[in-house]
Amino acid sequence: MNKTTDRSFDGISAKFQRNIYQSTKGEIRQQVLLRDLSRLAVLQQPCQVLDVGAGQGQISLALAKMGHTVHLTDISAEMLAIAAETATAQGLAVAGPAAQLRFSQQSLAELSRDVQRQYPLVLCHAMLEWLAEPAIALSQLSQLLAPGGVLSLMYYNKDAMRLSNILYGNFDYVSADFKVKKKVSLSPQNPLEPKQVEQWYQQAGFTLISKTGVRCFHDYLQNRSQQQSHFDQLLELELKYNQQEPYASIGRYTHLLLTRPE
Repeated sequence: MNKTTDRSFDGISAKFQRNIYQSTKGEIRQQVLLRDLSRLAVLQQPCQVLDVGAGQGQISLALAKMGHTVHLTDISAEMLAIAAETATAQGLAVAGPAAQLRFSQQSLAELSRDVQRQYPLVLCHAMLEWLAEPAIALSQLSQLLAPGGVLSLMYYNKDAMRLSNILYGNFDYVSADFKVKKKVSLSPQNPLEPKQVEQWYQQAGFTLISKTGVRCFHDYLQNRSQQQSHFDQLLELELKYNQQEPYASIGRYTHLLLTRPE
């Protein structure tokens, strides 16, 4: 990773929590990810999990409640502090020999340079698009994954970003390839082309298990108030159709489950 340009959320963690995690889009994201992960054979018994770029740890804490042990890493000390506070409030063990959660402020590059163990399940959610050099991340993640293990990778879908902004009438923004003079603080720096991500994971030796769209319908509603007022119906439709094409390819995020052969 390039330490000067990879994005840390220190200083805006509370804003991120309010505008992303505590919103309908955050709730859909968590529900979709947990649905996909719950189907994995590796999670049918207690499992050691690595969460790279864990942020405030919603998925990690949910896995810990299910009996799994999770190592959360992030470059943001503030994000990890919020995750630890939330874990303690939820009664999860964060210290001692029975700890279900471990926290360390580390970048992906640092983890891959000093591989102390490999994990049967590695999570990397909504991080790739914040990296200065996302292309190398897949090979770094591969080093942290045990042979035959599963990588849960979710990234910001540039195709979906293009579609939604055309529908919103943001034609100049699309024509400029989403480049603006002043970056919106919570918007990813580098939305990713799905074909490019596919090339990267294949080059790193991964094969695809499944592909899911995350927020296939939520972001396209003409009446935005329905995101809240009709949330249960919206979530039901997202979960029903988000692994079917064409919907899987127009989710604002794309969730891939990848494996590395033994």
